[in-house]
Amino acid sequence: MQHPFNLTYKSLGSSAILIEWINQIDEAILYDILSLQVKVETDLQDVLVETINAYNSLTIIYNPNQISFSELKEKIKALYEASNHENKIASKKWMIPVCYDQEFGIDLEEISKKNNFTIDEIIEAHSRPDYVVYFTGFLPGFLYLGGLPKSLHMPRRATPRVRIRQGAVAIGGAQTGIYPSESPGGWNIIGNSPLIFFDPSQSPPCFAKAGDHLQFYSINKSEYDLIAKEITSGKFIVESKAL
Repeated sequence: MQHPFNLTYKSLGSSAILIEWINQIDEAILYDILSLQVKVETDLQDVLVETINAYNSLTIIYNPNQISFSELKEKIKALYEASNHENKIASKKWMIPVCYDQEFGIDLEEISKKNNFTIDEIIEAHSRPDYVVYFTGFLPGFLYLGGLPKSLHMPRRATPRVRIRQGAVAIGGAQTGIYPSESPGGWNIIGNSPLIFFDPSQSPPCFAKAGDHLQFYSINKSEYDLIAKEITSGKFIVESKAL
């Protein structure tokens, strides 16, 4: 069966294989990666330790005592070539509340001046798109999202901040993302979400996964405080729908 991409297979040490697609951020590539990931996890689970997807790659960590690199490579190639590549991955769209008030959006004014937009126009442009979750990384629960309008692209800050508060919604280059925990960071902060994006007491600890979609919606400070209280009491449920 004809397959849409030519993949490369590389050995990573003695117990991992790196599979690479063409080097670009593309939703079709993402779903092709996720489709193969599901097949590998289903058909080769006896030899697997972990699989990790990124923008244009899939890393497979395996038990070298059970299978060799060359054997695993051939099995994966056979799975990929036999696939129908319809890329039907179960996914959801999540609605993410964000407060863009000046208390949280500490870089909005600077972005407004550099991009010649009003702050309201920035908020409208940021909350309009349907973003795609490509993978998690950098921090546990940090979602790498695709779909930021070009008009909002903004270089990372020349000097990173030592402390970014949990829930900060930010822009870095051609991406937007949410800091799931307090950390240093160099992205431009435009708001804050009261949601918990990584909770190790939950299974899974991050409610969104690669292949899901996100859309932000603007809330005021009073709504932010109310949602935060409801989260603490366990009453708030993140709005979502199956895709």
